Amino acid sequence: MKKTYSEENYLKAIYHLGKAKHKVSPKAIADALENNPASVIDMLKKLQEKELITYDKTKGAFLSHTGEIAALDIIRKHRLWEVFLVDKLNYGWDEVHDIAEQLEHIHDDQLAKKLDDFLGNPAFDPHGDPIPGSNGKMPVYANILLSDIAVNQVCKVGSVRDTSPAFLKYLKQLDLGLGAKIKVLEKQEFDNSMVITINGGQQKTVSNKMTDHILVIQE
Repeated sequence: MKKTYSEENYLKAIYHLGKAKHKVSPKAIADALENNPASVIDMLKKLQEKELITYDKTKGAFLSHTGEIAALDIIRKHRLWEVFLVDKLNYGWDEVHDIAEQLEHIHDDQLAKKLDDFLGNPAFDPHGDPIPGSNGKMPVYANILLSDIAVNQVCKVGSVRDTSPAFLKYLKQLDLGLGAKIKVLEKQEFDNSMVITINGGQQKTVSNKMTDHILVIQE
């Protein structure tokens, strides 16, 4: 069943907001898509008619099995395109999200498979997010917040929760990319900021806002 760009964006938003496990309110969807609530409710009703979601006006939306498969397919294409743009066209990791948002909507049954094979079947995108397989399964990925790492512990950056250009440029200034090794030296009780070293370099103080947006693998 062919879906419109708007329908695909809604399915993807519902997946990200609910991680396919929880009902999502129309307001949360409206905020995520920067749309008005009335339009959101109209679209939710259309998606329910297509059996892509279940929707209850008091509880919100929940992806059906078919809707979850569709959402994962869109996410798969988006993340494969990000890999292509960074690895093959030399875009920066802070430049690719909006371009991939456009490319993910190309409807061709063979394109994602050929792109995946061309790229060597990557498991993660340039931001460390897992790329769903063609079977919809996700690879194991980093799921510990940097803010939860204890003093004197060492960890490695596995993913970022914020892919906005401003945040990614900030990380680039810190030389804090995927795979960077972090040691936590201090935690400030007042504001939860941290003093860390990155790849054994100079000490840096970073905010809780930053450490709450980085996912790491503990070593």
